[in-house]
Amino acid sequence: MPPQAPQSQVRANILKFLKSFLGIIRILQIVFGAGLWVTIAANKYEGSIHFVLFVAVLFWLLTLALFFLTLLDKQDLVPLLGGERWLATNLAHDVAAAALYLPAIGVMIYKTHGKNYCNLELYKPSCLYKVYLAAAVFASLCCLAFLLSVIYGACRKCKGKRTVI
Repeated sequence: MPPQAPQSQVRANILKFLKSFLGIIRILQIVFGAGLWVTIAANKYEGSIHFVLFVAVLFWLLTLALFFLTLLDKQDLVPLLGGERWLATNLAHDVAAAALYLPAIGVMIYKTHGKNYCNLELYKPSCLYKVYLAAAVFASLCCLAFLLSVIYGACRKCKGKRTVI
C-alpha cells in the first residue's frame, strides 16, 4: 500500500491545480491561443500577420510548458526560474504575453477593417474578412485571459505568497 500513497498525492495535486483559477485560465489561454494560430495558419496570410502568428505560437508553446510544469509540480526543476521564483516567472510571462497580444489585436483589427468591403452579399470571390475577424476575436480572448492571469498573479504576489495555487 505505501506506493499508492504518493500516487494519490500526485493525483490530488493535479486535480487541485486543474480546479484552481490559474489552472482554468491556463487551459483557456491554451485553447484560445491554439484557435488563433490555427485560424491564421489554415488560411492565406501575409505581411504583419506574421507577427500575430509569431506571438500566438510563441505564447501558446510557453503557456503549454508552464501549464505542464505546474500541473506535474516540477517547477523546481527549472533552473533560475523555478522554486521560489515560480510565481514571479508566471507573472512575467503573463505580462509579456498581454503586452504583445495588444499590438497583435491591433494588427488583426486593422487587417479586418481592410477587408470589410468583401462582407457584402453580392461579393463572390473568396475573402479573408471572416478569418481575420475570427482571429481578432481569438486574439482578444487570449489577451483577456492573460490580463486576468496578471491580476491573479499580482494579487498573490502582493499578499506575499510564493506559489501559483
